[in-house]
Amino acid sequence: MTTPPRIALISAVTAAIAPARSALDELYPEAQVWNILDDRLLSDADDRGGLDDALRARMVRLIDHALAEGADGVLLTCSLYGPVASDVRRDAPVLAPDEAAFQEIATAGYGAVLVVASFEGARDDSVERLEATLREAGSATAVTGIAVPAAMAATKAQDPHALLAALAEACAPYATQVDAVFLAQYSLAPAAHDLAQTLGIPVLSGPASSAVALRRLLATGSAR
Repeated sequence: MTTPPRIALISAVTAAIAPARSALDELYPEAQVWNILDDRLLSDADDRGGLDDALRARMVRLIDHALAEGADGVLLTCSLYGPVASDVRRDAPVLAPDEAAFQEIATAGYGAVLVVASFEGARDDSVERLEATLREAGSATAVTGIAVPAAMAATKAQDPHALLAALAEACAPYATQVDAVFLAQYSLAPAAHDLAQTLGIPVLSGPASSAVALRRLLATGSAR
């Protein structure tokens, strides 16, 4: 590409934007970041009891808008809408929030991975989807999940030190039992580097894995 690649981040909450942008700035610095925010995506899903056909169509329209207006790649930052990325086939890469991280885990050959979320619903959803990816890949990696409510309080307070402390305390008992940690929410991703240093094992996050994947996909000209 002779012009900087433009990556559209489609977000449902503002808290997801900074971690995604930070990962792109670090791992794909030549990319231009374009933020598209629809802050009714989650509340409307709650009102409707989940992701219905109308909300899927709404996300597809947002994706197509991003591509029509010049985005070279699209990253969805809300896991609830991740399945929509799998439903669309476009000439440019469209990634679900943790799609790249799951593929990275599936090919890494880890014996066991710890999935960490700030509440039980996110934990259970991420564990289920990661296990499905591992089965599809024929991977024998074992998955354990934990919820860390103190991490949610820390992210709401925008306190990175409290976030790291909460995650480190919760993960410490598992550090000798697993080969890697996956942070299941973008809001937890800012602690990934320091948490890896503290635990002494790899810590993966959706934003970092997605930034690397988008850079690779656009360099090779592949939509997937």
